[in-house]
Parts: sequence; structure tokens; C-alpha cells
Amino acid sequence: MNQRDALETRFFAGENQPPIRWLISEGLTPYPEAVDFMEREVERIAAGDADELVWLVEHPPLYTAGTSARPDDLVAPDRFEVFSTGRGGEYTYHGPGQRVVYVMLNLKRRRPDVRAFVSALEAVIISTLESMNVKGERREDRVGVWVQRKDKPRLGNGDLAEDKIAAIGIRLRKWVSFHGLSINVDPDLEHFSGIVPCGVRTHGVTSLVDLGLPVPMHEVDIRLREAFETVFGPTREASQASDAAGKSPSATAL
Repeated sequence: MNQRDALETRFFAGENQPPIRWLISEGLTPYPEAVDFMEREVERIAAGDADELVWLVEHPPLYTAGTSARPDDLVAPDRFEVFSTGRGGEYTYHGPGQRVVYVMLNLKRRRPDVRAFVSALEAVIISTLESMNVKGERREDRVGVWVQRKDKPRLGNGDLAEDKIAAIGIRLRKWVSFHGLSINVDPDLEHFSGIVPCGVRTHGVTSLVDLGLPVPMHEVDIRLREAFETVFGPTREASQASDAAGKSPSATAL
């Protein structure tokens, strides 16, 4: 049994805490703007000047390097723009067709347990996939969510092939989380070939469309929100005009 499967993943806030803001940006959000916005929001949340926030975006094609990224895992350094970031993990790809979910929660109000928090994010992904009849699983030695591929040749050791469908990389500041998770809905999977995703060479990546599920992004968002609320508690619609820190998070249609 995976040890993270045994962790308590319910991360509700204490009594009388306001609902989490739920904000979806249309179009493609430039990565530097996303990081700047998260930085401002984390400071506001930590100071008690803003409610917690979950922000859903898509990015133009790019690679990001986490704090454990190894240079030789960047296979095609000139293919897309590469951003060093303070989140945990290694290299990953973001691009159109991938739902990126930036999670800005105050763990002091919830539970200051990073390992359990990662497990809770995995639980949200697994529940979201389950609602679409996809079995996502944790792996003891790999963060993220994986699906077995009975339609692919078995591995050399006889195990079933498996692909990663969702990644997780977080950072904490004053016990407020930022960065978050990504779910492959319908990205160009070939773009992952420019890196060794999350440093894992023995397994591939997949998406809902690759698994034969052409689910529109807005439906994934609905299912994701339902799963998120069962783990972290109520959310409320957020207005970009009224909930941004001084200016709205922008999204450029490319």
C-alpha cells in the first residue's frame, strides 16, 4: 500500500472561515504574470488581507524547472521558453489544453502538514478522474497521479506500463501555499519530449484525450471544483476585477 494513501486528506479550515475564492482565467496566461500575481496574492493571504484563492489558467507552451531540476533533463533547451521557479519538483511542461491549478491556501488555518497537503491535492485529482471513469493512482516513489496502460506493451520487468496524467509542485511561504497542480486534458503530448518530465525516464505522459475521453475543459473544471470542495471545503466565484491585488490577472489569447 502507498503510504500517502493512508494519510488523512481532509483539509477543511477552522470554523467561521470564509469560502475559498475560485477564479478561472480565459485564454493563455503568460507565466511571469502568473508568478507575479501569485506572489502578491500569497502576501495578501498571509497578512489576512485576502481570502484563500484557487486560480485556474492555461499557459502558452513553456517549460518550468523546479528546485530539484537536473540540467541533463532539459533535452531541448531552445524549443520553448524555460522558467526557473521556486516550486518543488523537476522539469515540467505547461501549454494549451492543460489545466493548471494554482492553489493558495493558508495551511495554518487548516493543517501545517506538507506531506498530507500533497496527498490531499492528489486526492482531488484522483476524485476528478474517477468522476470520468479514469482510475488515477499514487506511486510511493513519485509525486503526481498515474494511470496504468493495459493498451501498451508491458515494461521489461513485466509490470503494466503507466503514464502520468497530472503533476504536482508546490511552495510554501508563511505557511501559505502557491504553485499547485496540472491535469493533462488535451495538450500536445509531443511537447513533453523536450524534457524528462519530473525526472522520470521509465514512464510516459498521457491526457484525457489520449485515453479516449474528449472532455471539454469547462466540464473538467466543474468536476475538479466538486472534488476540491470535498477535500478543502466551500468555494465562491471570484471576480477578476474585485479580487485581484490591485489589477486583474491577465490572459492573452494566442
